[in-house]
Amino acid sequence: MDALETCPPAEREAALLAALPAQIAHARSASPAFAEILAGVEPAGITSRAALATLPVTRKHELLARQQAQRASDVFGGFSALGFGAGMPRVFSSPGPMYEPEGTRRDYWRMARALFAAGFRPGELVHNCFSYHFVPAGSMMESGAHALGCSVFPGGTGQTEQQVQAMAELKPVGYIGTPSFLKIIVEKAAEMKVALPSVTKALLSAEAFPPSLRDWLAERGIAGYQCYATADLGLIAYETEAREGLVLDEGVIVEIVRPGTGDPVAEGEVGELVVTTLNPDYPLIRFGTGDLSAVLPGACPSGRTNTRIKGWMGRADQTTKVRGMFVHPAQVAEIARRFPEVIKARLVVSGEMANDSMALQLETALPDPALAQRIGEAIRDVTKLRGSVQLLAPGSLPNDGKVIEDARSYQ
Repeated sequence: MDALETCPPAEREAALLAALPAQIAHARSASPAFAEILAGVEPAGITSRAALATLPVTRKHELLARQQAQRASDVFGGFSALGFGAGMPRVFSSPGPMYEPEGTRRDYWRMARALFAAGFRPGELVHNCFSYHFVPAGSMMESGAHALGCSVFPGGTGQTEQQVQAMAELKPVGYIGTPSFLKIIVEKAAEMKVALPSVTKALLSAEAFPPSLRDWLAERGIAGYQCYATADLGLIAYETEAREGLVLDEGVIVEIVRPGTGDPVAEGEVGELVVTTLNPDYPLIRFGTGDLSAVLPGACPSGRTNTRIKGWMGRADQTTKVRGMFVHPAQVAEIARRFPEVIKARLVVSGEMANDSMALQLETALPDPALAQRIGEAIRDVTKLRGSVQLLAPGSLPNDGKVIEDARSYQ
């Protein structure tokens, strides 16, 4: 662990918020997209989380739309502060396609911290099975391992028998890649009757890592840890030996907001992860990841003092089609916003695809029939569809981040 990971939480928060105005000013001046998105914003005034929450959220689909609209002139859609050349040694492509720049700073994606937490140390050889082409995953992990002082075997994906042979002969201390591919390699090694005793640890990402697979690997002598990262932002959070949630990285400011809005939820409530990165090369401000999570209370038993999250808990984009029309989480939020009496809202779509109905469930301390009638009118006004209204006692709705629940039968 380094000094940043164990510093007092108030000191960390003060440092992050102190860096925020300069990053917003930089985004406005160096990124044409944010010059437009943040037009009229005074960076010097964004010195608190409350002030940050007033800025618009930019979601992945909006970033993609800007890139697509500007393909001929700027493949990055105006978001990159770098241009092609020595300052941008690599460009990557994620499904969409969306293009991401890689800068030249050491540990550009900030992965070394996650590798250290997973048990990797300087002077070790690691076997990297993330892809090295198109997507940045392979480079993300390799640059972090190099920053930590490790050597890397660039195994990439596929060629399972060759992966087993390389592991048997090179004797790496651990594996980096998806959990499913590690399981395939271990099973292939058993089939080939090849022992891999050197591989005792793993940093896993890009897929769910269920406890059943964690235990399966542990039975075979491999301690697997997970991290949460994206091609846009780099490392966001990582698991420690405490195995109690994921600790946030030191280079990002994370908010959890109600899906379809930019409004932060109460601590512990499930919502969408919105991240502001301090990376000057790709200065994403309030970037909506589309992933659901929640903040865990208290500090990590490992001694790291940063906030912890539960990890990936599903997707925040719950847009669905009802009677031929799309209904979005933002519309549910707009309806709820019109009525101060409403604490929380959830739209449940039920029935069969050709004969569906929707009910808006609302937590309120004032179960007034007149309120229900007015909300019903707002449903028609906002969605152009009819829906019933159910007023519930506070605390009745599940804490799962769902704003729209599709309960229809698809059989």
